[in-house]
Amino acid sequence: MSQDPPGYPYIPYGSPYGEQPPPQYGPGPQPPPRGDGPMANAIVSLVLNLIALVSCCNFLGAPGAICAGLALGKSRTEPRTARTLVIWSWVLFGLGFVLSIGTFLFLGFSGYLED
Repeated sequence: MSQDPPGYPYIPYGSPYGEQPPPQYGPGPQPPPRGDGPMANAIVSLVLNLIALVSCCNFLGAPGAICAGLALGKSRTEPRTARTLVIWSWVLFGLGFVLSIGTFLFLGFSGYLED
């Protein structure tokens, strides 16, 4: 007769499935570590704000890039503050993008971009 591995109770053959106790595996599933969430998000925001500043004349790209840079510096020591700065960076990026599109549409419909 063989020994049951630890953590697995003896269940006789033919016993109904509902009467079997669940196996014990350990403390349960653990959530994944938060890791570099604000840092990775800040890098993406910084790059996009700088590209928008240079290529699209997005004047709100500069403060957005500054917020993203500050978030990079605070991501290890103050993650909550870094997340807030990253959110502001994305808001500035989006607002600048919308204003740039609106400006080009206004200039196009007004006839300033003709000829």
